[in-house]
Amino acid sequence: MRFPKWLMGLAAFSLLLAACAAPAATPTPTKVAPAATPTPTKVAPAATPTPAVKGTIKIATQSPLSGGQAALGEGLKNGAQLAIEQLKGPIEALGFKVELVPFDDQAKPDVGVANAKQLVNDPDILAVIGHLNSGVAIPSSETYKDYDLVMVSPANTNPCITDRGYLVVNRVCGRDDVQGAVGAEFAFNELKVKTAFVIHDKTTYGQGVAEFFKKRFEELGGKVLGFEGTEEKANFDPLITAIQAVNPGLIYFGGIYDQAGVFFKQAREKGVKATFLGPDGMDSSKLAEIAGDAVVGMYYTTVAAPPTVYEGAKKFIADYKAKFGKDPEPFSAQAYDATAIVLKAIEAAIQEAGGQKPSRKAVAEKVRATKNFQGITGVITFDERGDPVKAKYFVIKVVSSKPEDWGKNQLVKTLELAPPPFTPELKAKCGVK
Repeated sequence: MRFPKWLMGLAAFSLLLAACAAPAATPTPTKVAPAATPTPTKVAPAATPTPAVKGTIKIATQSPLSGGQAALGEGLKNGAQLAIEQLKGPIEALGFKVELVPFDDQAKPDVGVANAKQLVNDPDILAVIGHLNSGVAIPSSETYKDYDLVMVSPANTNPCITDRGYLVVNRVCGRDDVQGAVGAEFAFNELKVKTAFVIHDKTTYGQGVAEFFKKRFEELGGKVLGFEGTEEKANFDPLITAIQAVNPGLIYFGGIYDQAGVFFKQAREKGVKATFLGPDGMDSSKLAEIAGDAVVGMYYTTVAAPPTVYEGAKKFIADYKAKFGKDPEPFSAQAYDATAIVLKAIEAAIQEAGGQKPSRKAVAEKVRATKNFQGITGVITFDERGDPVKAKYFVIKVVSSKPEDWGKNQLVKTLELAPPPFTPELKAKCGVK
């Protein structure tokens, strides 16, 4: 059936009206998230600025690091190393790195001099800690003098170390002209021996201290039955035979433990009964290792007592053992003090130079001006020639043949003595006009 056109138009119109009348859909509002509260950024505190490094300052050591005397030489180096590690802070705060430069002088004068010529040509080296042996120190210090390089010795006891009157040469220990006399007075007055046979190793140190012992022993009324120098290291039969022929009450050996230990052992094996006495060259655990029972009951004088004797050494001993795995050797504490004096002098010289690296001469002058320095081994003040105004001297008795017990040796006597007056005659004896 067909619909009329008018009816179809009406239907279309009705549909259009219905569409127009439908309400519009209500839009769903979009939820807007609130703005996040910003988290404040933490600002790290500004780091303390590290001073700009202005350069490097080196401190050298000279001591035997090889050969028969290496135990003492290594102990000297270790003492200096520990002091630098613990006390370099003030110099580093002024902008300078501090380094240790160890040299092995092998206990030989020619090697020490060759080392000296090498190290004076390094402008960063401002001081030397050493030597162990006076016979090495004296010729080496002639080179130091020419380059204004200061030396502070922990161990050199020959009078000519300081009696030449050089600004650059100092020591924190005593002298052989006093140490030899201390040994002679102990032997004569306390051991009550009236006869002695004196041996020395022909070195500047060994012969020097032996001569001072002989001189004072004879002044006291003692009789010296023999005075012999030897470089022998293995077979002492001829010397022992000569000693047995005169039968002294005491044998004094001016020298170092590596030679003396062999002699003491052979002498006892041959039946020699005399009391043994020597200077600080005997002071090493290696002496007991070499000679064993032969040295039990002997005596030695020294300018460096076992560290346990010093009131301020407890921390040093613990620190040394923690660092190096063993107890300090004789002169290790003195090396620590010598280095501490040098570090203080360098610090003062930097400040006087307006924060710049000081001259070697300026450092030498500051070292010589040291007064009332409180070290491990005591209070140190240098006199006009670089000696302590008073130095300690000790008499020690060996109580054990075990090297590990060396630090338990018995302290018999302690003295604190001034050096003899400085005179032109002393300078002349040392070849200085």
